[in-house]
Amino acid sequence: MRDLFSVDQTFEMVPMPDADVSLMHGLSTPLPYDMMLETLMRDIEWRQESVRIYGKEMQQPRLVSWYGDSGKNYSYSGIRLTPLPWNKILNNIRKQVQDCTNETFNSVFLNLYRDHNDSMGFHSDNERELGDEPTIASVTFGATRTFILKHKTRADLPSFKIPLEAGSLLLMKGKTQRCWKHGIMKQSRPCGPRVNLTFRTIFD
Repeated sequence: MRDLFSVDQTFEMVPMPDADVSLMHGLSTPLPYDMMLETLMRDIEWRQESVRIYGKEMQQPRLVSWYGDSGKNYSYSGIRLTPLPWNKILNNIRKQVQDCTNETFNSVFLNLYRDHNDSMGFHSDNERELGDEPTIASVTFGATRTFILKHKTRADLPSFKIPLEAGSLLLMKGKTQRCWKHGIMKQSRPCGPRVNLTFRTIFD
């Protein structure tokens, strides 16, 4: 059996009201994290989608892909995605995520941030097909980027900024998507590519 590479498989809670967010710094993987990044960049079928913002059509500032069980379609921002079939590396990562979270997932949305200019605007993963209180497990390989969460209604609460390094696993559950929005901003300091995998459950 191939050795698994990891740092620490202990979850720590992020002290946020109206949310259930925890972070683990060392997901076990069959290859070192830099090789996981290279494999995902090479083997995933990446695409760049267009979205309409304030009436203007723009290309998303990152590449994306959607894999999952047959029929687990996903729609967001006017984009409808049909899943590609699971491949070996995604199934391997899914198994490791499920084992350490005690959750099950039937799909994964992937983002490729090519450099420091790529970003993700503030949003919540609250689409109907994810259910009322979705559980989302977010895995990072590659460059460290800062994940920012802002409460939707309470201006008295500060933003939470979480650096997500290679091998980190951020788990969001409960009321998190209902009460908080999240994003990743462009940054002035150059950095290398980052692949982010967000495992989800699509309900029929």
